[in-house]
Amino acid sequence: MARDRSSRPEARPLRLFVAVDIPEAVMADIESVAAPFRDRVPLARWTGSHSWHVTLKFLGATWPRLVETVRAAVTTVAKGTPAFESELTSVGAFPSPTRARVLWVGLDDSAGILTNVARRLDDELSDDFVAEKRAFTPHLTLARLTPPRNLREFAPELEGMPVPSRRFRVDRLVLYQSHVSPRGATYEAVFSEPLAGGA
Repeated sequence: MARDRSSRPEARPLRLFVAVDIPEAVMADIESVAAPFRDRVPLARWTGSHSWHVTLKFLGATWPRLVETVRAAVTTVAKGTPAFESELTSVGAFPSPTRARVLWVGLDDSAGILTNVARRLDDELSDDFVAEKRAFTPHLTLARLTPPRNLREFAPELEGMPVPSRRFRVDRLVLYQSHVSPRGATYEAVFSEPLAGGA
């Protein structure tokens, strides 16, 4: 009797994404902004600090045989990108404050380094992964709202609110695997690569 192919490891794709991490001190800055609003926005599913990464390339379901290809692409892009400094900017909503599905905090990318990294990852992985069609906006997700809500009815001051933040150094790219369960997602660092001049 032939073995069931669905039981083979290759038939179990991994959920992967490439991101940069946020220092714990900066996470405290984010929490100081989010905390007063956690009970004020109906039906919002607020994220916690364990998920506060800045995603540069979401790969989604990835066959194990492609992991080394992804690692090689991350290494190539990291070695060609200088370490740099950034900071949090302000709160935003996607697609709009009056029909918010996602609340997020932006990151300063005035030099375009994060945008360039996202583009280069798309280019390096174009043979195996679909390129992102939307313009890249460096951010981390604060909350998801289902159904979409009008923030101006519940928390109008959130729209465009500046987020006080210390500057922090971005010095590596991290490949993460997400594990989804009824209790929520957890994230495991699979691989990290220092940026040029990074630690």
